[in-house]
Amino acid sequence: MERKTVPKQTLGRLPMYLNFLRTQPQGENDCISAPVIARELGIGEVQVRKDLHYASGDGRPRVGYQTAQLIAQLEELLGAKHPQKAVLVGTGKLGKALLNYDGFLTFGVDIAAGFNDRPIANAGQKPIYPLDRFASYCKENDIRIGIITVPGDAAQSICDRMVEVGITAIWSFSPVKVPDGVFLLQENLALSLARVKTFAR
Repeated sequence: MERKTVPKQTLGRLPMYLNFLRTQPQGENDCISAPVIARELGIGEVQVRKDLHYASGDGRPRVGYQTAQLIAQLEELLGAKHPQKAVLVGTGKLGKALLNYDGFLTFGVDIAAGFNDRPIANAGQKPIYPLDRFASYCKENDIRIGIITVPGDAAQSICDRMVEVGITAIWSFSPVKVPDGVFLLQENLALSLARVKTFAR
């Protein structure tokens, strides 16, 4: 089934399934059931079956899914074997940490370059360019994913520039607004930490 037919909410959960399955035994005879996945991830069993149907069809009764095969099918659906390039704007400490993190590649995303409004040293093997090269780089490399790690007062203008060059999916660490047709994942680190705090008893 083509990726474009998969609901966005399902696409948002598929990487979570893939991440969990990679921690499970993956031998030729190793299988995993929807109830087990649902229990471990805290998702309803019916929802798990619906989501995995897009990658693998229905599992076998009383057996479930062959784990290694399901992993391969999810990787294919998510494009994990064919990474899509992304760009990051704002190469302070957080931005550099993201540029240096190789784990994104396992889910099919390659942060290819960073951009900053002031001269700054490159982060590891990833180039960091001045912001005035942003538009040309994105167009030359057909960039569709953007990451915003600039301070809050500059975030909306960077977001607007991303939309102008054709970026259709944005991961932002500061509040921004996007037009219809652009996917936004708003990251709030303080809120995430507050949620963790509620379990520290």
